[in-house]
Amino acid sequence: MIDIGVNLTNSRFDKDREAVVSRAQAAGVHGLILTGTSVEESQQALAMARQWPGYCFSTAGVHPHDAKSVQDLTLPALRELAVAPEVVAIGECGLDFNRDFSPRPQQEAVFEAQLALAAELQMPVFMHCRDAHERFMAILAPWRDKLPAAVLHCFTGTEAELKDCLALDLHIGITGWVCDERRGTELRELVRLIPDNRLMVETDCPYLLPRDLRPKPKSSRNEPQYLPHITQVIAACREQDAGALMCQTTETARAFFAIPAHQVDGE
Repeated sequence: MIDIGVNLTNSRFDKDREAVVSRAQAAGVHGLILTGTSVEESQQALAMARQWPGYCFSTAGVHPHDAKSVQDLTLPALRELAVAPEVVAIGECGLDFNRDFSPRPQQEAVFEAQLALAAELQMPVFMHCRDAHERFMAILAPWRDKLPAAVLHCFTGTEAELKDCLALDLHIGITGWVCDERRGTELRELVRLIPDNRLMVETDCPYLLPRDLRPKPKSSRNEPQYLPHITQVIAACREQDAGALMCQTTETARAFFAIPAHQVDGE
């Protein structure tokens, strides 16, 4: 398994980051994609990826929450980071009309600027969308055929939204939201609709601790070590063998991020 959404730069990991990675390895997680959410966080994610070469990789991007901090839409700092071999995608980028921490016109401009950068560099895109589906799709659609690959991470939308994403040839990232008996009911049904070669799995840690873990962890912090549990729940929802789904999602993530097989296998 490859955890495609790990916020390892988050301060909740400051005291035991190395132990978190060790627990992920012990749990059978074969690789971590560390999420960049601002220029600074992207720089930190790359530095952390270099601490675990061949196991950790990173993205370089600006989350819509941080779009207000971007002044130069040519994104020189992201462009500089993207040349590093450890950086395997542009993002996390997209729109968030739920929190509106950045003005919507600025979110849209920064999202499109990152799509343009990814198209220029021919890198996949790691995307975020919350309560902004129509604008998100309208901005993304003209760029889609210029991008080698694109994933909407932490998908929690409706069936119609999922079908729109699949029609635009997006990959879909599923988190422990599917383990939530209160909020995840619809998602448990929708994961059946995702083709095998479009599904990837993630924790989005430290957020979204699976609510059905037993025994219940003492901490509310999510970790990559819980990815096997999330994948097993997804497999049950899809009526698939868990081992087969783990292999399939690993191959899908490896191809999406262009990670050599020997690196993910830790050889």
